[in-house]
Amino acid sequence: MKFSYKHSVLIGLTILTLSACVTKKYDRPQVKNDGLYRDNNTTDTVTMADLPWKSLFSDTTLQSLIQQGINENLDLKQAIERIKISEAILQQSRLAFLPSLQGDVSVTDNKASAAAQNFPAGININLETQTYRAQLSTAWEADIWGKLSSAKRAAYATLLQSDAAKRAVQTQLIATIANSYYTLLAYDKQLAITEQTVKIRTQDVETMKALKEGAVVNGAAVVQSEANLYAAQVTLPDLRRSVKEAENALSVVLARAPGSINRTTLDQQTPYTNLQTGVSAQLLQNRPDVIAAEFGFRSAFENTNVAKTYFYPALTLTASGGLTSLQLSNFFDNSIFYSLVGGLTQPIFAKGANKARLKTAQANQQIAFYTFQQALLTGGQEVSNALYAYQTAAEKEETRAKQIASLTKAVDFTKELLRYSSATNYTDVLTSEQSLLTAQLSGINDRLQKLQSVVNLYRALGGGWK
Repeated sequence: MKFSYKHSVLIGLTILTLSACVTKKYDRPQVKNDGLYRDNNTTDTVTMADLPWKSLFSDTTLQSLIQQGINENLDLKQAIERIKISEAILQQSRLAFLPSLQGDVSVTDNKASAAAQNFPAGININLETQTYRAQLSTAWEADIWGKLSSAKRAAYATLLQSDAAKRAVQTQLIATIANSYYTLLAYDKQLAITEQTVKIRTQDVETMKALKEGAVVNGAAVVQSEANLYAAQVTLPDLRRSVKEAENALSVVLARAPGSINRTTLDQQTPYTNLQTGVSAQLLQNRPDVIAAEFGFRSAFENTNVAKTYFYPALTLTASGGLTSLQLSNFFDNSIFYSLVGGLTQPIFAKGANKARLKTAQANQQIAFYTFQQALLTGGQEVSNALYAYQTAAEKEETRAKQIASLTKAVDFTKELLRYSSATNYTDVLTSEQSLLTAQLSGINDRLQKLQSVVNLYRALGGGWK
């Protein structure tokens, strides 16, 4: 029977129809993606996630460190290698549509006895021959039920998932470098304030000794001033250790041996204030881990399609051909052979393997769906937390400035009273000095919280990879 173009089209449409009955087309599942930001009902779709990271950070030294991290960080390099693995798997799934081709060359020794060849009795003859054979064989499976197509789509989704995962690593990397940098600057500021406090308290000790000689204070005041000095001095080693550890941690992130980090100061930092979040549904296209989670679900969905096809017959075509001869000298003369076989294999009893495969694929698909939903909820939580952290830091910063100003005056007043009158004692000076140092160190933490909350909000919204 001769096939026409119409017959070919009809067969193709029939195959597509059969395939559609087994496998399903992917549609994004229904997930909760609105109202994920607590106490934030904005409808403005402008989001700081679209801001390039160099526009978020005005400190050029920090910009340089972030660029070094993007170029050298080992976690990011591992993510890039995972993309290469996914690309290889995708290429393999594409080649699955093509027939396989194998080549085989063999030489076979054959021996036969005289009896086997019906020679006269008493004659003992051994016959030995060699068969030379060279062949090519090929096999091709028709994608009737969409197994190969679904496998290719699963591999493509995995590739996109790997790419999104790499972007997630980059957004986290930028946040880690910026937060570590700000932490280091905060340690520097705390160390500087403490060292200045030690100098002031050293002077206080000398002042108390002079006042004791003038009978203004007693020996207890001198001892208390010395204890106050030691209380500040004892914190210096831990602060210096914290600086070193912060430098070492940031060095590792930058893929270099532990060492010093070039940096500016905390006072030079200007927090980004235009904190636009957009709407929470935008996490679906802005936040890389959410994107990766959806592609993970999509891959699992296609793997379920693949598992379904194992319940249906597979159509395969195999062919082989080549040359064979008993004599190597005439190997290419009259020695051609070939075969062509078409087969339809229907699974009947596979020891439960097909059912187990399908149940496993369906369970993995459901797990991937839950992971997708969890990623969205986590994104909403992190955005909400970062916003609230920024708001509370701003509130504390304003109040803390007033507290530090008042305590500074309190220290000055109590010292003056101690010098020139008996209206106070050194305990009052000691209390006000300790309170001032605590407030100053807390003010640094407030500043650090404000800077880091901007970074965390930017990462939570999905910024840093565009």
